[in-house]
Amino acid sequence: MYIKPEILDRINTWLTPTFDSETQEIIKDSIASKPKEIQEAFYQDLDFGTGGMRGIMGVGTNRINKYTLGKNTQGLSNYLRKSFPNEDLRVVIAYDCRHNSQTLAKVVADVFSANGIKVYLFEDLRTTPELSFAVKHLDCHCGIVLTASHNPPEYNGYKVYWQDGGQLVPPQDNEIINTINSIDYSDIDFSANEELIEFIGKKVDDAFIDASVSNGTFNLPIGARDNLKIVFTSLHGTSITAIPETLKRAGYKDVHIVEGQAKPDGDFPTVDSPNPEEPAALKMATELAEKIGADIVIGTDPDSDRLGIAVRNQDNDLVLLNGNQTMITMTDFLLQQWQSKGMLKGKEFIGSTIVSTPMMKTLAESYGVECKLGLTGFKWIAKMIKDFPEL
Repeated sequence: MYIKPEILDRINTWLTPTFDSETQEIIKDSIASKPKEIQEAFYQDLDFGTGGMRGIMGVGTNRINKYTLGKNTQGLSNYLRKSFPNEDLRVVIAYDCRHNSQTLAKVVADVFSANGIKVYLFEDLRTTPELSFAVKHLDCHCGIVLTASHNPPEYNGYKVYWQDGGQLVPPQDNEIINTINSIDYSDIDFSANEELIEFIGKKVDDAFIDASVSNGTFNLPIGARDNLKIVFTSLHGTSITAIPETLKRAGYKDVHIVEGQAKPDGDFPTVDSPNPEEPAALKMATELAEKIGADIVIGTDPDSDRLGIAVRNQDNDLVLLNGNQTMITMTDFLLQQWQSKGMLKGKEFIGSTIVSTPMMKTLAESYGVECKLGLTGFKWIAKMIKDFPEL
């Protein structure tokens, strides 16, 4: 099969000593046996977008691998050095249940440490929310999580979090992208300084879970919370490391885990898509809930930054809420509790987005607070929090 000259040039670059022999052998075999696939793998660079990158794992410039992630990390290291020239730099790295996530996380740690940057590396898979928490808890300059959220098993990704625990926003996002684009693969330093890599685990877990509980808002005293019957599924993902213990410490004792989906598995064998907002993904959980008469079903995606909730309606039927319904219900509960305790002063605001339900504005008005709109994505909510620290 014919391979375009410009693509062949990109392929040949990866057949140089900059790249290891295993990578080169895979490329040579693919040129002969999988020419269409090798062109797809090299026809472009996998974009580092405003929050990071996500793609299919494999060899090539358009794939997630040690070299594309190494280049990201080298560029980010250079940017950190430029941004904080007189500081001892620190980063924290987490990874999810996906294939190669642990291996790729160590590659990222190696590159940071080779650049003289202190690395806190989780000893096993952890949730994205815990990574976000750890950035501030460990006083880091940034954080990385290896995940592709609820994408298919062949995908992986690289998300970047800044000092405030939120994802990148202007101007850092474009400045980092420009820095990454300015370097070559030969500029990557993979020579790890193991003395700068520290494995972390239970101490950060405990701090994260305790903070989650202590910052929670409850309408029942702790002794009465075990009356709520909960079904929980992690959909083979990371939340099994945090949510059951969080519920336990918060006083919820009647929690039933979907055991067939509790073991982390990057193949997600019991679902077509590990997206908890889809009824098919929560099928095993809702079936268990009906069997035992549970009040609520909670499910999360592989890195635990997406939530699916099913509750009973007035007819006692389980109903899966969409994202807007979930957040309206939760926000109304929070405002109701704060109002009843005299905590609303009128200067508070709801942080929402341009693609979220307009009901948020109506809800805000009913409580006498403002509703601020940002662009799509958690990072813009985080920016609102950062921009209004007094609240």
